[in-house]
Amino acid sequence: MFTATGHRDTDAQRLCVSAGRRREWRGAWLVVAVFILSLSAVRAQQLLDRVMARVDGAPITLTDVQSAIGLGIVEVGAPDAIAEGTQRMIDRQLELAEVQRFPPPEPPADAIARETATLKTNVGPKLPMLMRSTGLTEQRIADIARDNLRIAGYLDQRFGTIVQLSDDEVAAYYRAHEPEFTSGGVVLPYEDAIVLARQRVSSERRRTIIEQWIRDLRSRADVTVNPPNNNGSPPTGRGQ
Repeated sequence: MFTATGHRDTDAQRLCVSAGRRREWRGAWLVVAVFILSLSAVRAQQLLDRVMARVDGAPITLTDVQSAIGLGIVEVGAPDAIAEGTQRMIDRQLELAEVQRFPPPEPPADAIARETATLKTNVGPKLPMLMRSTGLTEQRIADIARDNLRIAGYLDQRFGTIVQLSDDEVAAYYRAHEPEFTSGGVVLPYEDAIVLARQRVSSERRRTIIEQWIRDLRSRADVTVNPPNNNGSPPTGRGQ
C-alpha cells in the first residue's frame, strides 16, 4: 500500500536520479569537447609545422629550416630561401647520419658553449623572436651547436684539415686568381702570396671533395622533398 508521502518520495528520488544523469552527460560531453579541441589544436600545429622533406624516413620540418637559416647553420642566397634551406638541411641530415655511424670524439663542454654563443650572435637581437616563432629552446640551440662540432670533427677525421698539393698546382691557382692576391692595391708576387695561395686552393679542393661525398650519400639515400613542384605534385624519389 502506497501513501501520498511515498509517491512524493519516489518522485523526488527519480528527479534526483534524472538530474544526476544529466550532470553526468554534461560532464561526459565536456570531456569529449575538450578532447576534440585538443586534437584540433594538435592538427593545426602539425599543419603549421609541415614536413618539408624526409631523409631515410627522418623528417625535416619547416621550423627546422627556419631555425637553421636564422642561426646561420645554413647559408641561403636564392630567392626561395626555404627551398634552398631545405636542400642544405638534407645535406646536414646525411652528414649527421654518418656521424652516428662513425662518431668522432665528443666535443668538450667549453667548445659547445662557445659554439652556442656563436649561433646566438649570428641571430643577434632577433633571437627571442626566432625562438618564439620556431619553438627553439636554450637546450635545442646547445644541441645544434654540439651537432655542428660533431660534423666538423667527423669531416676532419675523414678528410683531414689540409689537402696535400704540388707546387705546380699552387702556382697554377695563383696565375688563375692573380688579381685576388693584393696588398694595398698592389698585386703580390708569387713568392709573397704562395702561403695564402696554398691555403685557398687547399680549402677549395677540400670543399669539392666533401661536396662530391655528399652527392654520393644522396645517391644512396631515400630523399623525399615534399613542397609541390610546378605541376602541383611533390617531387619524390631517391637522391632528389
